[in-house]
Amino acid sequence: MAMLARDPLVMQCKGWDAYRLLDSGAGRKFEQFGPHSFIRPEPQAMWQPRLSQWDADGEFVPGSDEDGGGRWIFSREVPEDGWELAWNEARFTARPTPFRHLQFFPDMAPVWDWMRAMLQGREGAETMNLFGYTGVGSLALSQHGRVTHVDASKKSVAQARENADLSGMEGKPIRWLVDDAAKFAAREVRRENRYDGIILDPPKFGRGPKNETWRLEENLPELISDCAKLLDGDSRFLFLTVYAVRMSSLAIGGLLMEALRDLPGTIEHGDIAVQEEGENARLLPTAIFARWSNPG
Repeated sequence: MAMLARDPLVMQCKGWDAYRLLDSGAGRKFEQFGPHSFIRPEPQAMWQPRLSQWDADGEFVPGSDEDGGGRWIFSREVPEDGWELAWNEARFTARPTPFRHLQFFPDMAPVWDWMRAMLQGREGAETMNLFGYTGVGSLALSQHGRVTHVDASKKSVAQARENADLSGMEGKPIRWLVDDAAKFAAREVRRENRYDGIILDPPKFGRGPKNETWRLEENLPELISDCAKLLDGDSRFLFLTVYAVRMSSLAIGGLLMEALRDLPGTIEHGDIAVQEEGENARLLPTAIFARWSNPG
């Protein structure tokens, strides 16, 4: 029976050559993405910045709607087609988007490392990346076997395929699927398929390719229940991240506990955070997570 760890953990992204958190505070963060720097909104940066001035190439100014909207203001030229960055062997294009992101989530780097550690010694693994976005996590998983990458956005899946080509991984066994993640998982249950690992990064709200509506609080329990049915006692992990919601990591840890109670292993939960540069670096929380692991 899977055991729930009560004490929360912190998974820290310490930055790497392609990404640094330079400073944060007053509801914003100052980041370096390769040769370009940007300022983005960050409500959890409630302290004051340590640097007296932020000299950035661009800033995302949010709109009045707390659920979205806003625009980029650039003080220096930024390539419209983006620029190449890398994480280990994965290469990908960074580019400012209308959703304030830059086509990848750098705070997920410790998650990519953790998943690969869970798959050590298991070549030919079957893994699935639900809400896979532009595919950096799928490229990381592809080092251990076949990956099923699912996202409702045709544009995001096309970018994920371009990132695979950029990485020289076009021959890796990755299925690129434009599909509603919840419906796909339900079909996989009916097919009686199984996976060695599943990662899912659902949005607070979204729409599928056929205009299906996704609401996290309403739809997540059923999706997790289906994901649990795709795992067994030989599977290695399930990793769930949740952004921008009024929810505790203990709550989603309890959700995993209910769904995975018949499997061995451990369920942990906590925060994903990015560490600032410099001495006495602060940790900026970006998401909550819950994870099930069964190293075997």
